[in-house]
Amino acid sequence: MENALDIPFSILDLSPIRRGGTAADSYRNTLDLARHAERWGYRRFWLAEHHSIPGVASSATAVLLAHVAGGTTRIRVGSGGIMLPNHAPLVIAEQFGTLESLFPGRIDLGLGRAPGGDMRTARALRRSLGSSGDAFPEDLRELMAYFRPGGPGNGVHAVPGEGLSVPFWLLGSSDFSARLAARLGLPFAFASHFAPDYLLAALDLYRREFEPSEVLERPHAMVGVNVFAADTDEEARRLFTSLQQAFLNLVRGTPREIPPPVESMDPLWTPQEQFHVDRMTRCSAVGSAGTVRLGLRELVRATGADELILASQIYDHEARLRSYEIAAGLREPGQAA
Repeated sequence: MENALDIPFSILDLSPIRRGGTAADSYRNTLDLARHAERWGYRRFWLAEHHSIPGVASSATAVLLAHVAGGTTRIRVGSGGIMLPNHAPLVIAEQFGTLESLFPGRIDLGLGRAPGGDMRTARALRRSLGSSGDAFPEDLRELMAYFRPGGPGNGVHAVPGEGLSVPFWLLGSSDFSARLAARLGLPFAFASHFAPDYLLAALDLYRREFEPSEVLERPHAMVGVNVFAADTDEEARRLFTSLQQAFLNLVRGTPREIPPPVESMDPLWTPQEQFHVDRMTRCSAVGSAGTVRLGLRELVRATGADELILASQIYDHEARLRSYEIAAGLREPGQAA
């Protein structure tokens, strides 16, 4: 594993809304990307639940998953993730039971415990009337029980859902979900593409405390990474400024649509702002094919990742397709992404 890119590649898409575009544009681009990803051999195409963020159109995640799964034929489609504290577990069981019934053997259910937005948005999602992040383990167990044959034994049944096999993943950016995934013997995905600080510590904890289950005999860790690939290092760095601007807006508390790239970030941020953006985007591979290959190899070496999930918040759709095409070509000969 040390020098090879012989692990699966997957895609995390937020159905980004670019400046001057619409959500309808984003959905067309998301489906187009998924169809290309299927041809290029990516293993999974995941969408993430976020709310009240002008540049993210994947808020109704299960609805958009149906759109993507219905427009593709083989690639696994899933959530990266559903923010479980925003929902009653029964509702998620019914939604993903429906997806699995429509697209059998292709659906993943990745789950997180964050709100997917600020606290005002969290209150608008009526979290105070349901579960909270502190109740995440109990909500997760309830959700898993709805998929068991016979249901949870409380007289409530997920129809559809009950008796179906939908793979569960836990997502996180700290040790909480890493520890819970280890205890339950579930695969774990770390959100290092925007919160890399505890990546190595969380993966170490997950592997040390992992308990084999009927789902997994050994740990399976997915690592998130921003990939901005282009024909030259210079062009890739220019494309990357769209993500840097997007994170700068988050740091300032003013999220916006995905902005077009700029020639230089220097006039746009202060040294302190640059420090925060650089920290958040530290887990990124930016450059030509050779440069990105070296970056991804180093990430796999450092983390022992079993799978990489690539995020590319690129303003221009054709450039985004090209980035994922280049990345798919970095796999070792004879290996599918």
